[in-house]
Amino acid sequence: MLKSAQGRMSIVLLVVGLLIGVAIGFVAFQTPAQPIDTSPTPAQPIDTSPEVMSVEPVPNSAFGPAIDQTKGYLVEEIGDGLYWLTEGVYQVMFLTTGEGVIVVDAPPSIGENLLIGIAEVTDEPITHVIYSHSHADHIASAGLYPSDATYIAQEETAALIARANDPDRALGFGLFLGGSLVPLPTLTFRDELTLEVGTQTLELSYKGPVHTPGNIFIYAPEQKVLMVIDIVFPGWSPFLDLAVSSDVPAYVGAHDQILEFDFETYIGGHVTRLGTRGDVEIQKEYILDMQNNAAQALQTVDFFAVANEVGFENVWLLIDTYFERLQEECTRLTLEKWSGRLGGVDLFTPGHCTRLMESLRLN
Repeated sequence: MLKSAQGRMSIVLLVVGLLIGVAIGFVAFQTPAQPIDTSPTPAQPIDTSPEVMSVEPVPNSAFGPAIDQTKGYLVEEIGDGLYWLTEGVYQVMFLTTGEGVIVVDAPPSIGENLLIGIAEVTDEPITHVIYSHSHADHIASAGLYPSDATYIAQEETAALIARANDPDRALGFGLFLGGSLVPLPTLTFRDELTLEVGTQTLELSYKGPVHTPGNIFIYAPEQKVLMVIDIVFPGWSPFLDLAVSSDVPAYVGAHDQILEFDFETYIGGHVTRLGTRGDVEIQKEYILDMQNNAAQALQTVDFFAVANEVGFENVWLLIDTYFERLQEECTRLTLEKWSGRLGGVDLFTPGHCTRLMESLRLN
């Protein structure tokens, strides 16, 4: 009965809103057009009090090294000429080889500091650029690198970049991230490529669409460093909806593929710190727990009990309410164990649960 009343009230409010919209439109039509004020609106302070920001504190295990804000970036050597560079949210790897620099990715959030950070530790020119995958948030500043460098990508990534660089595209590549069109790959591979430049070796491999088609594993065997972007987020929950991965079963399976490598340091491309094998194992446990909880929710949340509450008249309301109950149950079961263990786990677990449940239903 309460749900029915709420439904009627929603309809009333919707009708009232539509009438108000029509009235406003009529007044606007009758009123001469006025100049639009395009001056920037002053930034308003955000209320971060516990009463307003009801989020869990970030666990200490999620924090990474401090970044000098006067520089805006951190660059550190992991070992034997292999470095990582970060502004605190995105991460890049590069290697000095004695014959030039190999750099992986070009996040626009780091921008010009990519060149400044590399020049801080070496005077070698950039000779090779590797695209980890095609997403603009990781590569849309590649135009900063030398045009005569060798640009390397897996075949799927190369095709997606070519499509993104279409000059007739309505909205430009990386437009909303501060990036731009990027150099097309000049060297592509299908399954594996060993890159040897000077003193350094990188082994590139493609194991399927673990995040998006063309997403590759980048392994430095001498340093025992593995870079795989947008899969594992050391110390943190994965980004929204399983890192917006296109293939959920492939994303889940990527954790085992990562653990097949003999690595000591993991570069995930995001957030505050480098990772370890332990971080991969922790996230795998979290993902598998959620998958099990998603399956349990699908088995225990009663669709017809939900239907008895909201009725069958509005099918989308029924489906939306049912999915909401599924998400709530999966989230509840997951946070009983994982609350406080990973940064942002309270924020992104509901979306992860929904992606996993949809995958269990459809895949």
